[in-house]
This record gives sequence, C-alpha cells and structure tokens, in this order.
Amino acid sequence: MSADRAAAANVLGALALAVADQLPADAFPAGGRADSAAAALSALDQFLDRPTLDQLRRVLGVTHSGAVRLVDRLTAAGLAERGSGPDGRTRAVRLTPAGRRAAQRIAAQRTRYLAGLLTGFSAAETRTFHDLLGRVMAQVVRHKDGGAWICRRCDLEACGRPAGNCPAANAAAAKYGSPA
Repeated sequence: MSADRAAAANVLGALALAVADQLPADAFPAGGRADSAAAALSALDQFLDRPTLDQLRRVLGVTHSGAVRLVDRLTAAGLAERGSGPDGRTRAVRLTPAGRRAAQRIAAQRTRYLAGLLTGFSAAETRTFHDLLGRVMAQVVRHKDGGAWICRRCDLEACGRPAGNCPAANAAAAKYGSPA
C-alpha cells in the first residue's frame, strides 16, 4: 500500500470515529445517548412501516432481546407503541406523534452538525467530496457482510434514494442483483 493511501485510510478511520463520537447529545432521544434508539426512531420515521420486532432488529443489527429492550424503552418514553402485527403471532412497532417529532428533531440536528463540517467548501468541492464519499460508500457496501443496515440513520430524501441516487442502495442493488 502506498504511503498516500495509508495516510488517507488512517484519516478516514479517524474521521469516522470523530464524527460518530461528536454528534451532539440532542441528536439522540431522551434518556441519554443511545445510537440504536436514534437509529430506530430514524428507521421508523423514514422507511419502516409498522415493522415486527424481528424486522426492526435486523435493520438495527441487534439481538431479539436487544430489540425488545429498546422498544420497551421507546414505549416507556412515549416515543413508540406496539400494535398488532401482520398475523396473530407478531406485534408491530410504530412511532407515536411524539416519537415522530423526536425522530425529525434528531435528524435535523444530525444534518445541521454534519453540514457544518462542510463549511468552507465551495459548491464544486462539495460535489467532488460527495462523489468521492459515494465511491467509498459503495466499497463499504461491497465489503459489508451482515450487521446493521448502513442507511438506518440516513435522510433518504437528502441522499436521493427515491430518485435512484443513493450510493449505498445502488451498490447493494449491484451486489445483490436487486433493483435500487
């Protein structure tokens, strides 16, 4: 590996950790910093429509018991509620109005923080950076094997997913042979 590639890889790793560590505390639900709770609220707000606990746990990359405890905490906080599932054996999860507001507040704070990191970039630099990040994201998807969904905290409108422009969705479609 070239020294330039090793240096870039090192900075990428440090950046990933620093960004995750420094997300503002109010970018997480009430009750403290809980990445899985924020991811659950985001996924329930953005793309999961009354998922079963099993569907939610697969998106979040947690165990069944972890999903149960998480939904218990969200329910106790008034952010989610359980209801009947698609069949008589399962239960579904959905956001309450307070949960939807919390998900949207968390997403807005996350976006403000991340957009602030790009302060000083010109429009051209921002486009180039976006293109490069998309290429890195495609590599992440190609090498990923299991675990939580990459897009569990994304703003699907911002990434262009509905228009077919999401680098993670497009790489997953190429990897698994399914439409984006």
